[in-house]
Parts: sequence; structure tokens; C-alpha cells
Amino acid sequence: MKLTIGLVTSPGTSRANKTGDWRVRRPVFLHKTCTGCLLCQLCCPEGVVYGEAKTFDCDFDYCKGCGICAQVCPVHDIEMELEGE
Repeated sequence: MKLTIGLVTSPGTSRANKTGDWRVRRPVFLHKTCTGCLLCQLCCPEGVVYGEAKTFDCDFDYCKGCGICAQVCPVHDIEMELEGE
């Protein structure tokens, strides 16, 4: 395999592939005790959590339901519920 030094490639196609439909659980942002620490946003492996203090939400077209956002929330303001409940 030959590597070209300084090569810049086009970005991937992850935005073209909505991956949220295989999710079993989804995060529910309660907006009650949020302190605005940003941990949910910073730790999301898909980068789909957005918003500001007490108004966080996520893009369910791409959220895979891993639950990391709920696990890192220090005030437990995010709950994981079964999809479709």
C-alpha cells in the first residue's frame, strides 16, 4: 500500500447514514437538576448532544442509545428509557 504524504481526504458519510433506528434505549433529558457541566455533550461518542444549561437534548436520528450521557451526568438529570415508551 502506498501512502501519499500530505494527502487530505473528503469527510466521511456518517451524516448521510442515520444510525438512530437501531437504538433500544433513548436518553430523556429531564431539565430539572441540570447544572450545565457539559459532561453529557463532551462524552457523547457520536457528538449528537446539543444545547445549553438546562436545555440539553440530542439528535435522535444519530443517537445510538449507548447511555454514556446518562452515566456521566453528576446530578442524574438524564434517564434512559426503552424506545417507544
